[in-house]
Amino acid sequence: MFERPASGECAVLVCLGIARKVTEDEVEEFEELARSAGARPALTLRATRPEPHPRFFIGTGKAQEIRDHVKELGAEVVLFDHALSPSQERNLERLLECRVLDRSGLILDIFAQRARTFEGKLQVELAQLKHLSTRLVRGWTHLERQKGGIGLRGPGESQLETDRRLIARRIRVLNEKLGKLARQRRQSRRNREKGEVPTVAIVGYTNAGKSTLFNRLTDARVYSADKLFATLDPTLRRLELSGTETVVLSDTVGFIRDLPHELVAAFRSTLQETRKAALLLHVIDASDPERAVRIEQVNQVLEQIGADEVRQIEVMNKLDLVGREPRLERAQSGRVLRIWLSARTGEGVELLRQSLSDHFRPDLVRRLVRLPVDAGKVRAKLFDLGAVHEETVMEDGSSEVLVEMPRALLERTLGDAGLDTKQPCAPDTSFLQSPSGVTPNH
Repeated sequence: MFERPASGECAVLVCLGIARKVTEDEVEEFEELARSAGARPALTLRATRPEPHPRFFIGTGKAQEIRDHVKELGAEVVLFDHALSPSQERNLERLLECRVLDRSGLILDIFAQRARTFEGKLQVELAQLKHLSTRLVRGWTHLERQKGGIGLRGPGESQLETDRRLIARRIRVLNEKLGKLARQRRQSRRNREKGEVPTVAIVGYTNAGKSTLFNRLTDARVYSADKLFATLDPTLRRLELSGTETVVLSDTVGFIRDLPHELVAAFRSTLQETRKAALLLHVIDASDPERAVRIEQVNQVLEQIGADEVRQIEVMNKLDLVGREPRLERAQSGRVLRIWLSARTGEGVELLRQSLSDHFRPDLVRRLVRLPVDAGKVRAKLFDLGAVHEETVMEDGSSEVLVEMPRALLERTLGDAGLDTKQPCAPDTSFLQSPSGVTPNH
């Protein structure tokens, strides 16, 4: 159903600047996208127009020039670094007499090749179908004819209408399957939240080194390579920090400028790991001269998926390529803003580990808690959690326990037993009162 280029397919690339010149960085990125899809860029054409041509996107003269190059090179596909309307794509194919793909179609093709998990494949297929549904009429003359003849007479439905109906049906099936997987993912998140295990999501522009950093921190073997969209399927691993802190680290798909809306919508359930995270590690290629633009483009996608309010630490990666020393940058409040490191060599990674420990440690509280006589289950749970440092049994049978544990977990443990958790407490000297009103004697 989907038109995917074969490996080594000869391609002509077109980069058009609207009211501006195309930058060298944009051209290089698009050529890398084409190679990632399996194409062999034979020629890259650049042009500038005040506005897109309504019929061909490019001007008629440039379209004829591309046609000549296609014939001369024997090109099998023309790739546009832009979003083309279905009619523009169709008009270009008729003129150039070869397949034409826009930027969205190219990225979708790369995702189709790289998806490995069941959920990832479903998400990509859904995105492809939504993209294809607007392009059904591309060069298919039979789509405009009504069915007829022996065995084909019926409701008079055109082939185009049949295809649209079948695609709509498949989209519904995919949405149902993805909905089920999304519910399972939400349940897993709820279980982590109940266990007070925060999630740290690694985000960033594609090929910034996210999977390399993930592997360095967790000793995982997630596939990583120096190419665009090497990782599509999200991976979760537990990460033990110094002390008693534990977090779940999430490796996510890389972002890119003009990421197709169909992909963002299809991957929304997996991107929920990013939106629900307690902290984002925004990995940035420190050697990229366009890194300021990349940061803005990643933040735009984060805003698009509703994760722009999640706190970030910027991780300036590939330090080994810029010749700088690992270091931390802090705000006046002492909060870590930026970490310079190399995921490939490991330099500075310990600074990141310590920063994560410091970030989540403020949730730990140290308190002296009065437990009534009938709070045996709460007492046992506090011991099971390894939170009790000292215990004193009082004359009336109640006990005072000195605990150190995450604030939310302590308050929920006591709250579930009907103990008052609202009274403010100072470290080592204050108490969470029981409903019986028993107060400690000092």
